[in-house]
Amino acid sequence: MNYRTGIFFVLASGVLWSFHGTIIRQLDDAQAWTVLFWRSLAMLPVLWVLVSFRSNGAPVKALRASGWIGFLGGLGLVAAMGGAIVAFQTTTVANAAFLLAASPFLAAIIGRLILKEAVSTQTKIAIALAMFGIFVMVKDGLSSGALVGNVAGLIAALGFAFFSVTLRWSKAEDSLPVTFIGAVLAVIIAGAFAIVTNQGLAITYTDLAWCVLMGTVTLSGGKILYTLGSRTVPSAELTLLSNTEVLLAPIWVWLILGEVASFGTILGGSIVLVAIAYSALSRVRRKLPPIAATPV
Repeated sequence: MNYRTGIFFVLASGVLWSFHGTIIRQLDDAQAWTVLFWRSLAMLPVLWVLVSFRSNGAPVKALRASGWIGFLGGLGLVAAMGGAIVAFQTTTVANAAFLLAASPFLAAIIGRLILKEAVSTQTKIAIALAMFGIFVMVKDGLSSGALVGNVAGLIAALGFAFFSVTLRWSKAEDSLPVTFIGAVLAVIIAGAFAIVTNQGLAITYTDLAWCVLMGTVTLSGGKILYTLGSRTVPSAELTLLSNTEVLLAPIWVWLILGEVASFGTILGGSIVLVAIAYSALSRVRRKLPPIAATPV
């Protein structure tokens, strides 16, 4: 595979991930815990095959190597996936996507607190920009009654950030085993909460089809494309390229459902994207790997 093909794969992964918000809006009756259960269950076979391939036929060994830190990362991923579903259901897709895009900067803050990682001046500037963008979006969301969606989006971003930090904590070279653990935990936790909260696991055939589509195609398929592309694309370019997800998500929901983001969401989201671009480009110049981002 050459560099140009790798670029195509990474961009394609972002395109697949960008459909999540629109797909979640297609659901008829299924609520967050029910959606998370069936979507995660659909992910497991695909992820198992991928982990087996990446570990040269030793998936169990790869999962055990993740250890208790991998378990914690899996819990972070559960919070991230669950929060993202609630955010997409209760606020605009644009607002949710831009909030989730801030997770790399939250990861930098958590990494500083837990791992005592140094934070460069450039990253501090990017974090300040991103936090200001989040403030603009959340402030606008409060005035429009989207408090639950904003809180869920921030929880999801924190979950993804914690997931990223656990990968650095365990010095994992491959995020797939921890992603698989997260999917298993999501099935268990979401199933339990769906029953306890009376959401139930019953689902219409249409909603089940949407959940399976997300689990097997958009989520897992995007992960496969991103993994393949990352073999030839320099790591410092990956964050910028994969953010086609954030740019396209509001466009799809506008074209398909006619949902228009507010001025505050566009302004705050644009500030977050500027922060992402500034951070990525500064790390390219310094030849450093990016602060990892994770799809929803």
